[in-house]
Amino acid sequence: MCPSRRALLTATATATATAAFAATRTTPTTTASHADPLRTGFEQLQASGYAALHGRRVGVVTNPTGVTRDLRHIVDVMHADPHVELTAVFGPEHGFRGTAQAGGSEGRYDDPATGLPVYDTYLKSGRPLADIFTASGVDTVLFDIQDVGARFYTYIWTLYDCMEAAQLAGKRFVVLDRPNPVTGRAAQGPVLHKEFATFVGRQPIAQAHGMTVAELARLFNGKFLAAPVELTTVLMSGWKRTDFYDASGLPWVPPSPNMPTTDTALVYSGTCLFEGTNLSEGRGTTHPFELLGAEGIDGRWALEANRLKLPGVHFREAYFAPTFSKFQGKTIGGVQIHVHDRAAYDPVRTGIALLVTAKKVWSGFTWRSDNWIDKLTGSTSVRRMIDAGATADKIVAAWQDELKAFQGIRKEYLLYG
Repeated sequence: MCPSRRALLTATATATATAAFAATRTTPTTTASHADPLRTGFEQLQASGYAALHGRRVGVVTNPTGVTRDLRHIVDVMHADPHVELTAVFGPEHGFRGTAQAGGSEGRYDDPATGLPVYDTYLKSGRPLADIFTASGVDTVLFDIQDVGARFYTYIWTLYDCMEAAQLAGKRFVVLDRPNPVTGRAAQGPVLHKEFATFVGRQPIAQAHGMTVAELARLFNGKFLAAPVELTTVLMSGWKRTDFYDASGLPWVPPSPNMPTTDTALVYSGTCLFEGTNLSEGRGTTHPFELLGAEGIDGRWALEANRLKLPGVHFREAYFAPTFSKFQGKTIGGVQIHVHDRAAYDPVRTGIALLVTAKKVWSGFTWRSDNWIDKLTGSTSVRRMIDAGATADKIVAAWQDELKAFQGIRKEYLLYG
């Protein structure tokens, strides 16, 4: 008889129980030595024999980034392991298997690899999402998605919405932590004003939050949810706040189609602001968010940006033809961002400086007609100051008080040294 797929996968799954699981719970008292190899939240959970999930019917919110370091998907690993009862999968924007472009999802289907039902969470929140959790039959919702550290990257708001819905449905919520790929050194940028809340920013956090998903989950639970969910956070070991992703030893799986590399993540929290303009943010190229441009822009933009001598970055005059999105099939001019000192580089300040200089050198510059820039920056302040001719330094100075206040709140929820 041919062995079943589940049996074959079981043979490869690791389920060694350890007494150390308590160290992965919500509030650590110590941090691991940097000499220790990094272990993700999933690796800690698996090593414990899935202690946090014993006796539970589990549904997992995940996407292609939910993988082990040898690139097996955690859904496949858990489905094959008798120590955990995995009964459902919940897909975010772009879908569980990641086939959908920005603003899309995969809908409801049964996963061909495991036979598990896959439910679509994209743009669902509150009671409708709680009803999906109830209908799925799970009693514990598990979250494992790689974030990139920017307020407007929607997976952290999938986390928020799922926490809220789990509370409404009476479900436990478990967050498996992964590194912030651009470090957790500091928060940067403007803080969202509540009247500008959307799916690219539900709550008042900084544009570059400098937190991991487990830290954000604790912040959401402690400050923003109307009622706290029963929350467990399974922490990493061996991660330090100053670490960039390449220090982790983990493979990089694109969290979304236009986040192909860690270099993309490094610039994203600043250059995603170009989504709020009529310039291309590089979608449809091999360097999204690193290439920016439009018809009619020439080398003057790179010259003007380089004159600012922004820390850690140079700008190259660039010409490119996006294969989709803005200016599809047209050759346009602009800049490519080259970060030469990651520690000194400030992505949000750089993004603001590029907006200011683009408007200065290109007469065709306009904002999107829906003022999407206000949703991305979290208020009308950035747009109004740029339109009034303010310098990048003055714009950055204008948000320092609100950023300082957020940093004080953020400090309460940090879990790593």
